[in-house]
Amino acid sequence: MLGILVLLVWPHLAHSCPVSCQCHSGDVQCFGLNITAIPKQMPSQTFTLLLNDTNINIINVQTLRNLDLMTRFGLTHSRLHTIHPLAFYATPLLMSVKLSSNNLSTIPVEVFGPLQACLKQIFLHENQLELISAEMLTGLTKLELLDLNSNRISRLDAGVFHNLSSLIFLNLGSNALRELPPAIFHSLYSLRHLLLYNNQLKVLEADIFSHLAELVELKIHNNRIARLAPKVFWSLGNLVILTLSSNQLQGVPEKSFYHMPKLSYLTLYKNPLLSLPVQLMGHTPFIQEFYLQYTNLTTVPGNLFSNMTGLLRLNLHLNFQLRELPAELFKDLPKLEELSLNLNDLRILHPYIFSGLPLLSLLDLNDNNLRTLPDTIFQNLKAVSTIYLNNNDLKTLPGEIFRSNSMLRELFLKDNPWHCDCQIQGIANWLQTNKQVLLDGEHVMCNSTLDQPLRTLWSLSEKDFYVCNPTTVGYFPTQRKSPTEISTTSLRQSTAATTNQPSTPQPTTFSLARSNPTSMAVPPGTTTTSTTTTMTPSTSPAPPSIRIQSPPFYDILAVEQWPEFVHHNHHQGGVFVWTLPSNAAQAGFLMTCHILLVTTGALLIYAAMWGMYRLNKAMRELWVESKDG
Repeated sequence: MLGILVLLVWPHLAHSCPVSCQCHSGDVQCFGLNITAIPKQMPSQTFTLLLNDTNINIINVQTLRNLDLMTRFGLTHSRLHTIHPLAFYATPLLMSVKLSSNNLSTIPVEVFGPLQACLKQIFLHENQLELISAEMLTGLTKLELLDLNSNRISRLDAGVFHNLSSLIFLNLGSNALRELPPAIFHSLYSLRHLLLYNNQLKVLEADIFSHLAELVELKIHNNRIARLAPKVFWSLGNLVILTLSSNQLQGVPEKSFYHMPKLSYLTLYKNPLLSLPVQLMGHTPFIQEFYLQYTNLTTVPGNLFSNMTGLLRLNLHLNFQLRELPAELFKDLPKLEELSLNLNDLRILHPYIFSGLPLLSLLDLNDNNLRTLPDTIFQNLKAVSTIYLNNNDLKTLPGEIFRSNSMLRELFLKDNPWHCDCQIQGIANWLQTNKQVLLDGEHVMCNSTLDQPLRTLWSLSEKDFYVCNPTTVGYFPTQRKSPTEISTTSLRQSTAATTNQPSTPQPTTFSLARSNPTSMAVPPGTTTTSTTTTMTPSTSPAPPSIRIQSPPFYDILAVEQWPEFVHHNHHQGGVFVWTLPSNAAQAGFLMTCHILLVTTGALLIYAAMWGMYRLNKAMRELWVESKDG
């Protein structure tokens, strides 16, 4: 009877799960600061034991007893600071040991010795380790993963990785390494991932990667590398990912990135690069992303991207000294979808610089110093849906500039000094019929207008450009003449017509110059024809107000009877003129006051512009610092 009872109870006792733990089919996970040691009552068939966020600080020789079937052991985010040299003798089948995020400052020599036949993974990241001895890794010929990330390792022995011929993943990132022995990786024939980021490395020796033919990922960003040896990467024919950003490179040797046909991800940003060689990139048809920002480049070679035919995203922004781009820079990028050129110092662009980008959907030209754009610059961008032109120095745009961009859905134009004069009529008309495209239209303001300030660009309509119409009475094409040349003859004729009637009241005479360019300059003795309108108060009703539609004032009207001209102004398409009688003293006084007022206004405007420039510069520096952070 007792035997039967034992048989019934034994399976439950054998698979009992300790308090604060979860057990399922041989996997046991325990959590909680109340755990100060590994529970003694563990299921007899425990294959995986993971302890997290506990108060365990020591693994002694007895800790893992009765867990001889365990293949994976993890003790993480705890207070572990000591491991007994014989701690793993009781678990000879361990394949994975994870002791990350603890307070380990040292690892006993040969602590992993009993695990040579099976151990494949060691996780020791986020501890306080300062030294990794060769003896600690001796005999681990089956080891495939070694993670030493985020420790305090400042030096590695030349033979520390000797005979780790099965190692696939090695993470030495976020340590304090200043140099690497030239042959340190030579025995790692199977290595595919090598992470050396966030260290203090200054030099990469020529042969340091020469035996890593299987490497697919190499991350060396955020070091202090100031020099690359020629051909240092040439042996990495299978490399897919390479990061060299955030170093101290002022230059890169010729052909540095040759013989890497599988490369698909490359970063060179945050290096003080002064120039790039013409022969830099080898045949890399599979590269999809390239980052080249935060440099000191003023230009780049015209063939820089000629071998990157598979490029999808190109980030060439935040190069504050980059002023010009070669005309054929992007001609060999038929698959490019996103191009970022913002926050450079670009001032002009070649009319056909984007003509080789048929699949481009996003173009970012924000925060440059572009003063004008050619009318053909976007004509081949059939797939572009978003264009950013904010914060440049654009005063106008050609009216036909977006005509061929049928897929355009998002256009941004704010923070430009738009001059809303006759030259902007074309683009203003286009915006009138495409308001839904200009997403920041309420902030695209005229810096100067035909009649009144504080107008949005898309609010300008045909009536605002009436004075720009060549058929308008009084319009003269582009050529300007002085007031005397325009009006002297016609005004004399109209005056002569009235002097023969002394007994009648003096009529009011208006002289309008018609759109005949030959009447603008009248040689002496030549008779010209002008249209004169006379009205007398006794026989005719009061004359209606006459609005003279014209571009510049001097092209249309001059009043010879009152030569002391004071001011003219455009308002709602008309030109309004104020004059004074022939009182030289009064006219001189008013003119002096006018000049003083204009000078004072100009000084105030200049002071305001200088203040805005300084504020914008400070804001940009704060923005860049926040991006770096």
